Amino acid sequence: MTVQQTYIMLKPDAVERRLVGEIISRIEDKGYSIIQAKLMTLTKDVIADHYAHLTDQPFYPKLENYMLSGPVFGLVVEGEEAIQGMRSMMGPTNVFDANPGTIRGDFATDLTYNVIHGSDSLESAYIEIRRFFG
Repeated sequence: MTVQQTYIMLKPDAVERRLVGEIISRIEDKGYSIIQAKLMTLTKDVIADHYAHLTDQPFYPKLENYMLSGPVFGLVVEGEEAIQGMRSMMGPTNVFDANPGTIRGDFATDLTYNVIHGSDSLESAYIEIRRFFG
C-alpha cells in the first residue's frame, strides 16, 4: 500500500447545498486526512486550464457556467491509495450509474451538477494540487 495525496474539489452545487461538512465527514470517516483546504472562486482561465480536455465539447459552456456559478471547496486528501479510494467513494462521473452510498449516488442531480471532482491519477493529482494550492 502506498500513501498518496489527491486533489478533491467540492463543486458549486455541493457548497450551495451545504454538503461540504457531510462530504468531509465521509472522507475522514474512511480514514483519510485533509492536508489542505480552501474555499475558492474560480476564473474562466483556471476552469479552462482544469478542463482543457473538454473545452472543444458542446457541453463545455454549460460546464463553465456551472463552475462560475459559485465558490468551490478544494481539498488535498492524503491516505493509503487515496486516489483510487476517493474515486470509489465518489462514484462514477455519470451520476445515473452511481450507486447509493457513493457521494454522487447520494447527492448528485445530473451529469453537470455532479457535486465532486477527484484526481484520476498520480500525475493529475500532482498537477491539480499545484494548480489550486501552489
